[in-house]
Amino acid sequence: MKIEESRIKGIWIITPRVFEDERGYFMESYLKDKLEEKTGPITFVQENESMSRYGVTRGLHFQKEPFSQSKFIRVVVGEIFDVAVDIRSGSSTFGQFFSTRLSAENKKQLFIPKGFAHGFCVLSEKAVVQYKTDTLYHPESEGAFRYDSPSLGIPWPLSSTEMILSEKDKNAPFFT
Repeated sequence: MKIEESRIKGIWIITPRVFEDERGYFMESYLKDKLEEKTGPITFVQENESMSRYGVTRGLHFQKEPFSQSKFIRVVVGEIFDVAVDIRSGSSTFGQFFSTRLSAENKKQLFIPKGFAHGFCVLSEKAVVQYKTDTLYHPESEGAFRYDSPSLGIPWPLSSTEMILSEKDKNAPFFT
């Protein structure tokens, strides 16, 4: 397993070793000790899965303190364009984003620490996304920013007419 830090401190790109042959493949998708060498101690308490069709755009979502969540994200089916925005006040990278493509094919995974807003759009016919969190979901602490906040300038690979958004995401405030 290869674990590399992104250009934003605390975000890690995980590339598992994949063993393939005519039968299929095998990989270790999560190794607690290996990840904790980079992130420090972490205990995941919830795992979520979503299935979305082409164009669905989710986010940018976050949980407010004290219910902020670290996330460990992987794509089981399909491909997504994944984005994490640093919303940690006082951070030298506050307001900056990291983006990457995660897919069932490339098997890359992402660790996003507490203090980030997260979102993705689906680039394949459908995508199944799984993610672990280190804090339980707390509805009253939920927050969101618009995916197209001008101050962020995220280069989404889909046009706004291709994106399918929830009412909550359409009406979220812009990041300032």
